[in-house]
Amino acid sequence: MAKLDILEFPDPRLRTKATPVTVFDSKLEALIDDMFETMYEAQGIGLAATQVNVHKRLLVIDVSENRDTPLVFINPEFEIIEHELCEYDEGCLSVPGFYETVSRPQKIAVTATDRTGEQFTVAAEGILATCVQHEIDHLDGKLFVDYISTLKRQRIRSKLEKEHKKSA
Repeated sequence: MAKLDILEFPDPRLRTKATPVTVFDSKLEALIDDMFETMYEAQGIGLAATQVNVHKRLLVIDVSENRDTPLVFINPEFEIIEHELCEYDEGCLSVPGFYETVSRPQKIAVTATDRTGEQFTVAAEGILATCVQHEIDHLDGKLFVDYISTLKRQRIRSKLEKEHKKSA
């Protein structure tokens, strides 16, 4: 397995809308394994394929305390079960070092396909629901910074652009 490079805001490739996964093969299996390795190494709880410059509707998540409950969602869609909003201080591997409060529906039902091509539906609430919505946003070319004020987003952009110039 290889650690993948994570794109960082404001990279325009993060705005690419992902296309559905249609082929379930060893290449997809390898990508899923590499995404988990990358996510765990970066201390994240979720990673969308868009973040590693693969524009397919695929995301991996593990919100368990022991990092032992990996979840794969291929071509995920969600439906809101409970419209009550929950606030979380969201961070993102593509926006390193920044956390902002975002409100999202607290309970959702996610329908997706697993790594073997089997469709499933799962009810998600709390941090799992937030994480799924956050990662699906990536697949749609959206970032959590799109939910905050223009001023805050511009400050984050400027700081990350400075860091990118330093490390280039």
